[in-house]
Amino acid sequence: MPPDSPLPEPHRPRAELRASHEDREAVAERLREAAGDGRIDLEELEERLERAFAAKTYGDLEPLTADLPPPAAAVEAEGRPPLELKGGLHGAERVGRWRVPARIVARGGLGGVKLDFTRADCPWQEVEVEVHGEMAGVTIVVPDGWAVDTTGIDPGIGGVRDKTTPERLPGTPLLRITGAGGMAGATLRHPNRWERRRLRNNPA
Repeated sequence: MPPDSPLPEPHRPRAELRASHEDREAVAERLREAAGDGRIDLEELEERLERAFAAKTYGDLEPLTADLPPPAAAVEAEGRPPLELKGGLHGAERVGRWRVPARIVARGGLGGVKLDFTRADCPWQEVEVEVHGEMAGVTIVVPDGWAVDTTGIDPGIGGVRDKTTPERLPGTPLLRITGAGGMAGATLRHPNRWERRRLRNNPA
């Protein structure tokens, strides 16, 4: 790293990061479902909901659902192999219309990997994208309104460039980015001008 380059920000544990309104509401919804299934009684539901809406960090939220089974979508995804893309020498990509699995592994290799979710069919509330930037890096194109969580990735030498906006629309997926940036790093962005023009000219 050149002597005048800015030092990377320290990587903070997820539990210390601030929770959003959407995070609190997602926990509240799981608690309501658990009460409906008879897993917790109404008194405990009320107490946990009060703690959920007062939570400031992920560390405040996580204990509230730690003793509950995973969501149905997560159970459905268990045992299924992830989609694995390897950049190799010539690169790899998923663009256009494709169905998103619950877990994706992207290895940049020497050619790079591009994941474009703008026209993808995603049935999951959360998708884990394990990134290994390696020599050429990984680019992830995220639709407007989707959210990303990059707290689980090691930036490595190449770093993580998150150019997405923080606003998450109701009902849209959350992409949890894990893995390591490697030499070339990872870039997360919304569609650029050319990609937006292509979407307008070829509406879904």
